Order: sequence, then structure tokens, then C-alpha cells
Amino acid sequence: MQDELNLERRSLPWVKVTKDYVFEGSNGQQTLAELFEGRSQLIIYQFMFGPEDKAGCPHCSLRADCFNGINVHLKHRDVTMICESRAPYEKLAAYKKRMDWNFNWVSSGNTNFNFDYHFSFTPEEMTKGKAFFNYSMQNPGHSEREGHSVFYKDKRGDVFHTYTCYTRGNELFNSHYHYLDVVPKGRDEDGRGPFWVRRHNEYDN
Repeated sequence: MQDELNLERRSLPWVKVTKDYVFEGSNGQQTLAELFEGRSQLIIYQFMFGPEDKAGCPHCSLRADCFNGINVHLKHRDVTMICESRAPYEKLAAYKKRMDWNFNWVSSGNTNFNFDYHFSFTPEEMTKGKAFFNYSMQNPGHSEREGHSVFYKDKRGDVFHTYTCYTRGNELFNSHYHYLDVVPKGRDEDGRGPFWVRRHNEYDN
């Protein structure tokens, strides 16, 4: 059943990216096409870290703890994986150093990328409590949201958006939950959701 679902996911319509997005990272300014690093497939994790935030989201941080080790393997399957947030790159670099991560993390703060892909929301939308999020009009709950987006670059250099997931769609990539789901106590959250999550260096605080 999972194999069938994966095939359906990969068979979703592709949408050509026609806007010019320029990101800021350790390599300076890079276009969306340049983020592929010479490969044809790109996974972007939209990490909740807004321009005014002092630190990254703890839940995104838990997920990002798994990114370091997997990248070397994905690169050998023609896949580049990065993180992206609206916070200035200087904040991202400092937080990445604090968390001892080495994956590529870029800022989209000077673009509309997060708004175009419905991961960030305007003050007006937050006041109304209604925006297009997770494929429907609803209250996004926060001005910055998390998710995964996938892009493909063909031999001509054209870039296509092939997939995006939000909210519980991200559980597919939550390795900690997959392990918790097979132990006797399960997630052991008593309907409260991931209330227990901390940054990896804050559990003893």
C-alpha cells in the first residue's frame, strides 16, 4: 500500500517555476536552480524561523537533527536536500552552529518564496485567521509554517515544483515517530501532540 501511495505521489502534476527566486546562504546569493548543486532533484525543508524570531522552532529542530547524516546518501541518488527560512542568513548560520548542524540552510527573506508556496502568511491573514494553507482556506495558526517541497530541474535548466506537504504530511519524514510507533508505549502523548519536544541540548534544562 505504501508503494502504491508513493507512486501516486510521484505521479502528481508538475508545475513549472516561472519566478526568479534568489536566496542568501553560505555561498552568497543563489537562484533556485543553483540550489540543486548540479543534481536534478531538490528537496527543500521549510524550517519555521521568521525574521523576528530569536531561535528556530524546536519541532523543526528535532526533524533537522536527522538531516546531517542523510545528505551524503541522497547526493548519491541525484538528490540535493537543504533547509530554507525567512530569517536573515546571519541568524540561520548562528543557530546552525549552536545546534552543530552542517547541512545547507538558506534565507528566502528577500523573496516571496514562502508566501507563494503557502508557508508564510501576512499580518492581515493572521488577523483574519484565514489563509490558503495545507490546500484549503483555514487558520494557519502561525505566521510561519513547516513543510517539505520537491523540485525537479530538466536538462534545459527548467525547474518544476512536483510536491509539497504540510502539517501531518511531514510525519512521513519524522524518523523519531516511526521508532516510537513500534515500542509498547507508542507516542505516549495522551492526545496532546508533541508537547515533549525540546531542542536536543535543552532536555536537561
